[in-house]
Amino acid sequence: MLNLIVHNHEEEWEKEYRELSSQNRKVLETAKAGEKEYADSQGWLDTEEWANETAVRHLEKLASEIRQNADAFVLIGVGGSNNAARGVIKALQQAGTPEIIYAGNTLSPHALNHMLKKLEGKSIYVNCIAKNFETLEPGASFRILRKYLKERYGNKASERIIATGTTGSSLEKLCVDNGYTFLEFPDNVGGRYTALSNVGLLPMAVAGIDIRMLVQGAKEMRKELYEKAAEDNIAYRYACMRNLCYKQGYRIEMLASFEPRFRYFYKWWIQLFAESEGKDNKGIFPVAGEYSEELHSVGQFLQDGFPIVFETFLDVKEHQDSLFVEPDGLTDYFDYLNGKDFWCINKKAYEATVMAHKEKMPCLTLEMDALDAYHFGQMFYFFQFACYLSCKMMGVNAFDQPGVEAYKKWMFEALGK
Repeated sequence: MLNLIVHNHEEEWEKEYRELSSQNRKVLETAKAGEKEYADSQGWLDTEEWANETAVRHLEKLASEIRQNADAFVLIGVGGSNNAARGVIKALQQAGTPEIIYAGNTLSPHALNHMLKKLEGKSIYVNCIAKNFETLEPGASFRILRKYLKERYGNKASERIIATGTTGSSLEKLCVDNGYTFLEFPDNVGGRYTALSNVGLLPMAVAGIDIRMLVQGAKEMRKELYEKAAEDNIAYRYACMRNLCYKQGYRIEMLASFEPRFRYFYKWWIQLFAESEGKDNKGIFPVAGEYSEELHSVGQFLQDGFPIVFETFLDVKEHQDSLFVEPDGLTDYFDYLNGKDFWCINKKAYEATVMAHKEKMPCLTLEMDALDAYHFGQMFYFFQFACYLSCKMMGVNAFDQPGVEAYKKWMFEALGK
């Protein structure tokens, strides 16, 4: 189970935290019960609704068929339609599974041409994920790839196309009319909350991820959060800490780790909090820190710059890989590393960073036993629930995104829609 560590324990800090925690206890109970006002966006609260045994079995079967016939699997989606899957796939993809290629997340012709070149000589399957099929990026990429598959496979192209959209949408009609495989995009879940549904789970399964263990991790995290009272509830504690930092003037949260496999998980986390919380001139700006590399750049600002950032570290306890430093007979003044494992060196760098940074800013650590599918499932549910709580404490709607629609209006007008 995940563990939240708070590295700042000053008496005044503890006092303010207790006050804020006491004031917001009703928020936790309200979230557990669900809210009629947001019923059309809270289908993710119960993992059984979209990640039950029947759904998982169907996705495992479909993914197995794709793995047997595909060299490459093109995931067409943007934001909430691909971030969760990409985060897990980049960290845990199994050897011998199809190459996962991403489309629908850019309008750059250079990037799109590069994507098409990667398909040459490969057996291709495509999955277009779009809730209402009105977003430009995935819609444009899907058109390009349908044409590409038609030219390569003729009438057999339809057997290689999967689309994930809401029932009754134009995307479903396109599937019915052309014989594509259709999967349901939850109509009561917003894109950034869809990791535990057809949206996130099929691409993960194609990449050889154990989606059963991922779903199990989420289910057990849900059980934990629903059973625990406020003072012992890890999501509630994290939401309170975020809002306390915000109250004290910290306007940026940096999610950081010394493990590069979290790189694309950061993107999912950034979207979750930015799109959910950044409204009504409120919100904590989410950013990511890739350590130890960025200690040599943003580390300077964090240590000596204007105090607007607080940090949440991701730390993995399990010793998963080893590489030992051995002498090579040359004088380079790094003999103090002789015989040391890079795993240990990396861990010491993390511990030293926490020691240095906690003197300047609030620092938290979300600790997990291992970097695997089970713990990714736990993190998805933990952060989603904590984000919901944090938004309620801040007084914003966690489930809409009015600002995202603003640029679309001008873009569609410019393109003549």
